[in-house]
Amino acid sequence: MAEIGTDAGLLLFAALFVAGWWRARGADARAMGLALAAPFAVVAAYLVSEVSKSFIEEERPCRAVAGAMNIAECPAPGDWSFPSNHATIAAASAAVIVVAWRAMAPVVLPLALLMAFSRVFVGVHYPHDVAVGFVLGCVAAPVAAVVLVRALAPLVDVLRGVPVGVLLLGPRPSGGGLPGARGPAVVGGAVSGGAAEGAVGAEPDAAVTMPDVMGGVVPRRGPRG
Repeated sequence: MAEIGTDAGLLLFAALFVAGWWRARGADARAMGLALAAPFAVVAAYLVSEVSKSFIEEERPCRAVAGAMNIAECPAPGDWSFPSNHATIAAASAAVIVVAWRAMAPVVLPLALLMAFSRVFVGVHYPHDVAVGFVLGCVAAPVAAVVLVRALAPLVDVLRGVPVGVLLLGPRPSGGGLPGARGPAVVGGAVSGGAAEGAVGAEPDAAVTMPDVMGGVVPRRGPRG
């Protein structure tokens, strides 16, 4: 179960990436950008781990420790131990999901820890392999996601302007416009809100017409004789 769970957890994270994308279809461009950046950020963390393994070249405990017993099959020679790629990928996946979808933290962080521990339990990594891999994933992936979203968020906004983009990324959120901007509202031919409403309320006999208001001019009568 531990051996199968190590890889099954990665599939669960992949499913959560898809769920995060679907959830972000109703959110703003930055939220969708983070959802799209998540898998790329995990790949970036994995590449850092893999390059590090090639330079450090630590032998795995299932070969280096005399009489060691392992549950999982020992990887082939040349597949080095430090840091753990599985721990890096699990931690990176959990970290970017938390960045994009904070409510999932109680689910994904314990899952990533369990997956990292399983690599020691099945006998193919030392504890320091998974500890460093976990920290690497938690640091590298969020940094990569934040960098990537700076390019992806404007792209999402552009793509949401075409039908295919709307289908894949969802429509732009409603309620756009300048924050705090308020103008006169016309309902049923009456002008409401702002100074125009005050003017109408103060002088009910004033000749206020739609063209006058839209042109920015509200005529007033002079003093009654």
